Amino acid sequence: MSEKHSFLSPELGSINVAARKTRPMHADEHWNSQPWYEAPREDPRVPEVYTYTDAISYDPGDEVTFHSSATAKTWRLQIYLDGLEPEMLHEADALEGVFAPTPADAYRNGCKWPVSYRLKLPSNLRSGFYRVVSSCERANGTRFVQHHFFVVRPTGATRRGRILVVLPTATWTAYNDFGGANHYFGVEGENQDQASPVLSLERPWTRGVVWLPAGAPRICADPEPEMGDAPRYPMKEWAFANGFGQYYAAAGWAQFDRHFVLWAEKEGYELDMITQTDLHYRPELLDAYPCVTIVGHDEYWTWEMRDAVERYVERGGRLARFGANFLWQIRLEDEGKRQVCYKFKAAHNDPVAGTDKAHLLTTAWEDRHVRRPGASTVGVNGVHGLYASWGGFAPNGQKGFTVYRPEHWAFAGTGLHYADIFGDKQRIFAYEVDGLDYTFRHGLPYPVTVEGQPETIQILAMAPAVLAEDEPQGDGFRYYVRGSDHEGLVECVTGEITPEGLARYKYGSGMMVHMTRGKGEVLTAATCEWVMGLKRGDPFTQRITRNVLDRFTAA
Repeated sequence: MSEKHSFLSPELGSINVAARKTRPMHADEHWNSQPWYEAPREDPRVPEVYTYTDAISYDPGDEVTFHSSATAKTWRLQIYLDGLEPEMLHEADALEGVFAPTPADAYRNGCKWPVSYRLKLPSNLRSGFYRVVSSCERANGTRFVQHHFFVVRPTGATRRGRILVVLPTATWTAYNDFGGANHYFGVEGENQDQASPVLSLERPWTRGVVWLPAGAPRICADPEPEMGDAPRYPMKEWAFANGFGQYYAAAGWAQFDRHFVLWAEKEGYELDMITQTDLHYRPELLDAYPCVTIVGHDEYWTWEMRDAVERYVERGGRLARFGANFLWQIRLEDEGKRQVCYKFKAAHNDPVAGTDKAHLLTTAWEDRHVRRPGASTVGVNGVHGLYASWGGFAPNGQKGFTVYRPEHWAFAGTGLHYADIFGDKQRIFAYEVDGLDYTFRHGLPYPVTVEGQPETIQILAMAPAVLAEDEPQGDGFRYYVRGSDHEGLVECVTGEITPEGLARYKYGSGMMVHMTRGKGEVLTAATCEWVMGLKRGDPFTQRITRNVLDRFTAA
């Protein structure tokens, strides 16, 4: 790493502005009727460059191989450590632009572009998140800018912190639509309108996963709708208007993890970093740390990842989870370069269905074929939580947590009382949340006993959530998710869609819980937007986070 100097962001100025072109707009057009994915223009008249790396993470001293396709004659590569004080690692100018077409199945089988550059990492390079910025000049005075990343893992020689951050990169992959598809939509199937159950990591990330400009909308009703307002989805409208991935707000470093890292570094916490791929293949990396944390949106896990975390906690480790939506099992193949998740169609289409590996079915963790509730790992379940504070999911609902056990050590020094709400002004309770089936006794919530769920779980704070959008009728009302996830998950869990099953799972909650397991313990604040309490300066969210990190790193 070069000596510190004034950092000049590669993203400054006017970037990614195409030439103006008038087109007709039709009365039935809507962002939800025209799902879009990112792909290169591949027009020799329009300079652009896209780059990806041969792996998602590296050790110091490893060689990084870059693969690119460019219609620009020359382009620039910049790599910098992102964080509170960004540091430029490497710059290469006037690289020759070599064009390679993007295969029609790039989303599934990778882009297969040629090698454009190689970089040997310094042997003492610190662990962290490194942005890869590829750019080229355009005749209209702007630049085309594309972002990728890689993570540098800690080693015995470079380890700095007592906190290991696990980036939820499996969830980022699930939402990455570059080249035609992700786990939610795409160009698969007879009519080229289906999601892909198989995704390649050998492709770029769609715009918004790695970098976002300030002010990009979040998935939370802001401002709250007035009575009679049609449902709004500002993140989709903004993405459609500004050329970003339609799921940019749902997952990624830029939207979630980066906010935690900036806050933690400002507070003086030293952080080391790995990916979920590392957690799967290198679980021993956890052992050097008293505290492991994961934040934001961690929806997708492998069986092996869960085993690694549970063994770590059993031995005395502490897991601090400030995130939510613990829902789907995935499988990693080809040394982590391919991710598999059949989701609602797993029982019918997943190759392991009906075999001796049926427990690895890529479906919901509470699916009747898997029966491994997320609570055994993180204290809460995705199916008993889900959506809050946006669209038709209680948009005027509570946007903070209600406290029920203020005497718990997590609330020390906050001055919070029973029934107080914290984080509401900063809107920390939003998008997706995790909870448990629960009951009240004498004004306090208790988990309902479920097979495979630890008995040590304490519910510290909570708020309501829903699994299906309420759909009151109004002038011009158009809803987005509606009840599709509700019906799909009920079928996964119960085997059929019945009125009784739909009623049982329609309403959920988001919870802050604490549990012990073996010699260790877990604290989960199960909302994707917890990071907004840190970024927006909520003193309660910040103090609770410090309490957790300080206790978990003191061991």
